[in-house]
This record gives sequence, structure tokens and C-alpha cells, in this order.
Amino acid sequence: MELSGTGLVYAVLGLGALGAAVLPRIVARRPLSAPMIFLALGFAVFLLPFDLLPDLDPVGSGTTVQHLTEICVVVALMGAGLAINRPFGRRSWSTTWWLLGLAMPLTILATALAGWTLLGWAPAVALLVAAVLAPTDPVLAGEVRVGEPTDAQYDEDEVRFALTSEAGLNDGLAFPFVMAALALSAASLTGWSGSWLWHWALVEVLLRLAVGVAVGIVLGRLLGRLFFRARNESLRLSEHSEGFVALATAAVSYGLTELLHGYGFLAVFATAVTIRAAERPHGYHRVMHSFMDQIERLLTGALLFLVGGFVAQGGLSALTWRGALLAMLLLLVFRPLIGYLSQPPGTRAPSARLVTAVFGIRGIGSFFYLAYALGHGEFAVEAGQLWAVVTFTVVVSVFLHGVAAAPVVAWLDRWDRRRHLETEQP
Repeated sequence: MELSGTGLVYAVLGLGALGAAVLPRIVARRPLSAPMIFLALGFAVFLLPFDLLPDLDPVGSGTTVQHLTEICVVVALMGAGLAINRPFGRRSWSTTWWLLGLAMPLTILATALAGWTLLGWAPAVALLVAAVLAPTDPVLAGEVRVGEPTDAQYDEDEVRFALTSEAGLNDGLAFPFVMAALALSAASLTGWSGSWLWHWALVEVLLRLAVGVAVGIVLGRLLGRLFFRARNESLRLSEHSEGFVALATAAVSYGLTELLHGYGFLAVFATAVTIRAAERPHGYHRVMHSFMDQIERLLTGALLFLVGGFVAQGGLSALTWRGALLAMLLLLVFRPLIGYLSQPPGTRAPSARLVTAVFGIRGIGSFFYLAYALGHGEFAVEAGQLWAVVTFTVVVSVFLHGVAAAPVVAWLDRWDRRRHLETEQP
């Protein structure tokens, strides 16, 4: 009996979709995560002797990888912005600002220096890998992100809020550092000149960040007014409970910002947070978030399945022990240490600061940035080696943080409840 390629594809897609629905509930509160299972399944399936399985080559299929991961990040950012209950503000988001303004650039600097000294990479390559690995992605460790939207403004604990808001913003803020690596690489090929630095600071940092934030806020306010306060009931979409509107909103925000040469990732998150603020207690936020969460789980499961297949087909063959050491230094030393020291000691308990620092999981955003950079510039290291280092970092992060998330956060929740009981006692 001949095996049908189409039938196999449908069967795998269907089983994957069912797994995306079932696995999060099965592994809840266990030292296991759905991303870990999808990675392992992809690895196992691609080891099977089936000629029907495709050859996964991110170097030759960079454009496809870029767009697939781009969609996944956009969906995740919209869902994260809608989930955050806390009102936006300088003080209420203070932990986020410390993580973005201090921890992120210092972690990039430390990783770049390690790549330069440990692997002997050129400064442009070292900066690229550091920038690519900068975005955090707590979506891949569901225990450490905020849940669905609620009526209460401050019901999420500081750890979950900090990690979710940090990931929502640093997916966009990593772009200037990637662009700096591209500019530095171009300058090294044409002859050293510092002229690129001014263009980078004015255009890639100030202008494109400003465009992303402005489009996100303006579009969020317009759509928020349309969704909740439009005079025409047909335009007041909150009355119709159609979750796919969130996907349309994310696409409009991202596409419009990219047309205006701003940072689309930043705009999508800003749009979601602004829409949430338009009518915070409204149940429509839960409808939109639920729809985006379902799409996000499908896309993430599919992508991680392919990552596992890439590893099974020898995707880490170009990895050296120095590249593996760089990944471990980032995950076990640089991020935990810098993340912990970057948070003011008087703001939260040391345990909460430590958990926030440790759970800076790397994920889908890193694949997008690497595919984007390799498609827009030339670097003095083979692309396969860069893919191996980044893939190894993400895989280790998924398993390391996936195993630790449930028990650590459960311990933190028990500690918080005990502390609250102690403060309530006379």
C-alpha cells in the first residue's frame, strides 16, 4: 500500500492542532511544557525513514522562515498586549523600564563581548548574535506569563507582569541593535567609517521607534473608540464578540507601521495595550485574547515542531563547543545576573527579582531576526554556524525554562500567599 504524501500532511497537521489544544491542560502545573513536547515530537518524527519529510534548510529558505516567524510574533504580541490588566504608566511599569533600559542593552553588550573574545567573531557578527538573542519570549513558558484579561487592574503578580510586558516591548526594541549589526557589517566591507552611527541613531533608533509608538497609540485609540463607543451599532464591534477582529487589528497595525518605515512589532503591542485601555473591564478583550491565544498556540506548535525536525536533520552540526558555551553563558549567567542587578532592590522581594531575571526565555523572535539579518546583509561567518548557535540557545531555553517554570512559579505563589497572610494578621 502506497503512503500518500497528502494524507500524511493532513494527519500530522490535525494531530498537531489537537495537541496544541490538549497539551497545555495536560502539562499544567507539571515540570513540562507544550513547547518541549512539540520540539521532541518534531525531532522524533524527522528521524523516521520517510522520504516524504522535507529537508529543512533555514539558510536556503530564509525568506520563508522570516515570514512564518514574523506572523507568529505579531500574533503573540497582540495577545500579550490584550492580556495585560495593569494600566500603562511610568511607575506602574517601572520594573519593565529597568529590564528594557538597563538589563537588555547590558545583556547584549555582555553577549557580544563573549562572542568576540570566545569565538573570535568580528564585531558585527558578535553584535548580530547578541541582538538576535535579545528578545525574551515568555509565551514558550506559559506558567510565567499573565493569563487572560480580567476586570481587576492589578490582579497579576509582578513576575508575570514584568516578563510579559518586557517581552511585548523588547521584540520591537531589539530591531535597532540588529540594524546596527547590519550597518557595522556593511561599513567593515566598504572601509571603516563612523558615518553610519549618526544615521543609525537618528533613523533606526529615534525615528523608527517614534513611528512605531505613534502609530500604535493613534490606531489603538481610533479602534478603541470604534470598538466600544461607535454610534452605529454595526460598527461597535464589541457588541458582536468576533475574536478575529484582533487578528485584523494586528495586521493593520503592523502593515501600516512597516509602510511608514517604523517598527511594526512595537506598534502591534502598543495598539493592543491602547485598545485594552479604551474600555478596560469590557469582556470583549477576553474574546479577542482567546482567539489570538488559539492561533498563537497553533503557530508556535508548528514552528517548534519544525525546529525539532531541523535539529534531527543535523541543524546543530555546525555548532562548536564555544558556540554552545556562549548560549549557556547567556542563559545561566548574563541574563540572570544582569536581570537581577538591574531591578532596584527596594521595589520587590529578592525571590521575585530572581525569578524575573532567570526566566528570560528565548524563542521565535530570535529566528525572525536572524532570518531578517541574513537576508539583508553579509556577515563574516557561515550562516549555518549562526543558525546552529541560535537554534541551540532556543532549544536549551525551551527545555530549561519549561522544566523549571511550573515548580518555581508554584513556589513563588505559595510564598506570596504566605507573605500576604502574615501582613494581614494583627
